[in-house]
Amino acid sequence: MIAVTAYEGRRVGVLGLGRSGLATCAALKAGGAEVCAWDDSPEGRAKAEAAGFVPVDLTKQGAVEGLAALITSPGIPHLYPAPHPVIAACLTAGVPVDNDISLFFQSLAGMDEPPKVVCVTGSNGKSTTTALIAHLLAEAGRDVRMAGNIGTGVLSIDLPGEAGVVVLELSSYQTDLARRLAPDVAVFTNLSPDHLDRHGGMGGYFAAKRRLFTEGAPARAVIGVDEAEGRYLAMQLAEGAEDLRVVRVSSGQKLQGPGWSVFARKGFLAEWRGGRQVASIDLRPITGLPGAHNHQNACAAYAAVRALGLAPRQIEAGLASFQGLPHRSQLIGERNGVRFVNDSKATNVDSAAKALQAFPKIRWIAGGLGKEGGIAGLVPFLGSVSKAYMIGHSARDFALQLGTTPHEICETMERAVARAADEAEPGEVVLLAPAAASFDQYPNFEKRGEHFAALVQDLLGA
Repeated sequence: MIAVTAYEGRRVGVLGLGRSGLATCAALKAGGAEVCAWDDSPEGRAKAEAAGFVPVDLTKQGAVEGLAALITSPGIPHLYPAPHPVIAACLTAGVPVDNDISLFFQSLAGMDEPPKVVCVTGSNGKSTTTALIAHLLAEAGRDVRMAGNIGTGVLSIDLPGEAGVVVLELSSYQTDLARRLAPDVAVFTNLSPDHLDRHGGMGGYFAAKRRLFTEGAPARAVIGVDEAEGRYLAMQLAEGAEDLRVVRVSSGQKLQGPGWSVFARKGFLAEWRGGRQVASIDLRPITGLPGAHNHQNACAAYAAVRALGLAPRQIEAGLASFQGLPHRSQLIGERNGVRFVNDSKATNVDSAAKALQAFPKIRWIAGGLGKEGGIAGLVPFLGSVSKAYMIGHSARDFALQLGTTPHEICETMERAVARAADEAEPGEVVLLAPAAASFDQYPNFEKRGEHFAALVQDLLGA
């Protein structure tokens, strides 16, 4: 755990008592602060009490007066669509509102030799890129900690030792609010519409991501340039085309020019500097990174660890041993030439499109709690789909948008897996890529993916 000493002897509010909130409470207490913890749910307050913190109702009139700061969890709105009442009271009273990511960077600022910090943000591929960076560093013998949006509260980690690295996945909620951002290497994977209600539209969403680079001032910025926003960001950060502080990354296009670039084409990763190629890696045999979207993740991770001093041969060995993350193009197993792949994390159209482009012949399981626009944006990517199996609340709405693609409304995961497995032919992939949220049938995308995996394992064991 990291003891946060910046508020020693002062009252600090903590709003939201999930994983990161409880870790924040413990870190502030260890640093000598008086913690005023609150969660709107009785379950959250009960967890706090079990951890030794007495809840203080910050929603009461005047409760935020005298607070040195309010530390809020990322899931709580601080501006759009409307600030949480406690945050609104703090904004009126002039109480600084911050988050645990900022406290982490504040804590490093006072150290003589802090660890290097790599931060990864973007719309899709953040978790895989973060995990891959940590894996490559660990395989090369570096002391690594991984935290942030990927599942571990950053203040709950123990800092790595000499020459160590902390790798953080950061969501737009986290980058938008943090008062202090100071990564050594910052990675921008890509941008597609998501969380627009929380950012007041696409411009606000991009601005939240952009803060990591413009206010964080990383020594090295790794920027995916396959979208206009990435190209714009790279232009803003670089002094010129030859500026090696900015590494441009792409999947599908050759990047030229006098600067530093890493790109993947036809399954091969290439690194170019100063107008010449300096390294190349064949990504095709790497089962943990299937498809062009994962090749983009590989390029971003490669660039980040190159910026930290790893050699191409070290990176190539680490890539070969990477097994991928659960629920992200995760191979569950194979039977009679049919592979079963869990991409439950594909909760929006853009991530589902990338999954559909990763395999040539697909039995596609999709559906759940559909988002605005449904799956209309996936129509250009349905050529590889032999048949679709629709589940959940949006099953019938999604089916109406499939055009001539064969489909079946299955409603439940059990029926969809059984039908797809029964009809799949050798060489095909049964792919769960829902293009929808999970909350109609599951508490989160992880539980949805776990259910799919369990059903497949039952089939494979039959």
